Amino acid sequence: MCISMIGIDHNMAPVDIRAMFAFTRKNAGEAMENLKEQAGIHGCIILSTCNRLEVWASVEDGQEVSLYDCLCALKGIHEDSYRQYFVCRSGREAVEHLFYLTSGLKSQILGEDQILTQVKDALGLAREHFTTDSVLEVLFRMAVTAGKKIKTDVPFAHGNPSVIHQAIQFLEQQGYSMRNKVCMVIGNGEMGKVAAQTLREAGADVTVTVRQYRSGVVNIPLGCKRINYGDRMEYLPQCDLVVSATASPNFTLREELFDDIELTKTLILIDLAVPRDIEPEVGRLEGVTLYDMDSFRMEETSAELQENLEAAGAIVREQMDEFFQWLDGRDLIPRIQEIKDDAVHDLNLRIAKILKNTPMEDGDREKLVKAVDTAAGKVVNKLIFGLRDSLNQDAFMECVAGLEKIYEE
Repeated sequence: MCISMIGIDHNMAPVDIRAMFAFTRKNAGEAMENLKEQAGIHGCIILSTCNRLEVWASVEDGQEVSLYDCLCALKGIHEDSYRQYFVCRSGREAVEHLFYLTSGLKSQILGEDQILTQVKDALGLAREHFTTDSVLEVLFRMAVTAGKKIKTDVPFAHGNPSVIHQAIQFLEQQGYSMRNKVCMVIGNGEMGKVAAQTLREAGADVTVTVRQYRSGVVNIPLGCKRINYGDRMEYLPQCDLVVSATASPNFTLREELFDDIELTKTLILIDLAVPRDIEPEVGRLEGVTLYDMDSFRMEETSAELQENLEAAGAIVREQMDEFFQWLDGRDLIPRIQEIKDDAVHDLNLRIAKILKNTPMEDGDREKLVKAVDTAAGKVVNKLIFGLRDSLNQDAFMECVAGLEKIYEE
């Protein structure tokens, strides 16, 4: 079994290219079901976030599978030029990438922990659609475990590193204070709630849009007001700053919507969605400044943050070693089972004459043979796994190969 993945992220492609390959939760589920039907794929998981899209698969050894071609088929894309934006990884390189990613060490903002939730959700969705297998299940679970351990043991120095925090920090460095600013957040999903709460904590007056058909049951962050989504353009001229963070496939703010409104003050728009929520042409309107997901990056790593990153890396390597021990043991189980069966059979042949001449009922003799078989199997298991725990991997593999030769015909 080979672990393979293909991915595109903020380091390799601009937001518009990433948007072409993004999946909603519903579409990701359907795509995984279709992907698992491909020959040679035993399990698959799709991770789709604002910053990245990754397709993971456990592929049968010797089977040639192009995940890029599979992805393009799923998205209805017939253009090979986008291949340049993707990276393919397999085996240890793929495993290492997932562990570092889940730990927040490959994010656009170093140390952010939202990716931990996103990886957990991707695994959960694959479970719902029955597309994961034992290898990907254990890999993703252990990567999440590493991320949780880092979150608990290694508090990063720069505070809560979500994108909206980074955006506020960026604006503050430009001399723009959030205190008493009138802000609107379009979208009340996970990212929208984080944005609204963060702006509120920064001292802003925050209003959140909610869909009318949901307005009676939707919770919004404490201290924020709400308006219906359909009233957003009427409220917009009062705003100093608008954040849009929805999962909508359509623009929430389009250039034509600004034709009938008059802006009396400068307006900052922050688009935190992939695909985009705000039509890029809006950013060219007079008095409007538009930022997207690629506008906010950490350019420097402080000494304190670097120390935390090194500590996090040590945890990642430890957890990775545990995964590979499991994976190696999983591949060895059929070989160990065969050695055990041969050893038990050998023992039976050696004691068959003794048991035959031992005075006892036939039924008791059969029970004794079964008991001996069980005991012999346990002894062999204890010996082999004892060797595994006391020897390095190469020496242990030599021992297994040597035991297999004993019973070669």
